[in-house]
Amino acid sequence: MTTDEIKAMIEAGFESAQVIVNGENGMFDTTVISDKFAGLSAVKKQQMVYATVNSQITSGEIHALSIKAYTPKEWETASKLRVG
Repeated sequence: MTTDEIKAMIEAGFESAQVIVNGENGMFDTTVISDKFAGLSAVKKQQMVYATVNSQITSGEIHALSIKAYTPKEWETASKLRVG
């Protein structure tokens, strides 16, 4: 699987989300920013993202997927912390 393929699958499950995917050889990191995450726990956010690529994880096309999921407001705060 390519990062573009994973990005497209996640975007299909999250209308108007910003999706960033990095990695190769079945091991990927993704950051997903979506309003759909408002009020949800970190675990629930990750479950929502996993649901978009579950068949690829089950088939072994994706061996490992690290997920960071944020609302736009959380992302704004996290971005400032990383830069500063």
